Amino acid sequence: MTARDVLAAYADRINRQDFDLLTDLVAPDATFWFSDGTHRVIDAIRAAFEATWQIMGPDEHYWLDQHEWIAEGDHAATCIYRYNWRTTFDGKPASGSGRGTTVLKCVDDRWWIVHEHLSGNPA
Repeated sequence: MTARDVLAAYADRINRQDFDLLTDLVAPDATFWFSDGTHRVIDAIRAAFEATWQIMGPDEHYWLDQHEWIAEGDHAATCIYRYNWRTTFDGKPASGSGRGTTVLKCVDDRWWIVHEHLSGNPA
């Protein structure tokens, strides 16, 4: 898989709300920055995802668009994008979006997500 393939698979698999489906895409030593804090290594990242899925509920749909690959090389790649979500809280639809950055690295011909940074949209 290419870096682009890994990011596409990641965005698709997130919607299944099963972190085991992401472990072959996210590096064991990755660092993710979310609005609730910094999550280092796979177990902390898993816990952050599972907590979010519990809050968002099983009908959450998450997707990425407006991809801009700002760096692509043989061993590293970085994509910035808009992330989007929609779900239902107490029977009422809810949705939102923000900005994201994903950094990938290639080790032994295998691409891994090593960093993700999600933040809200600027005011």
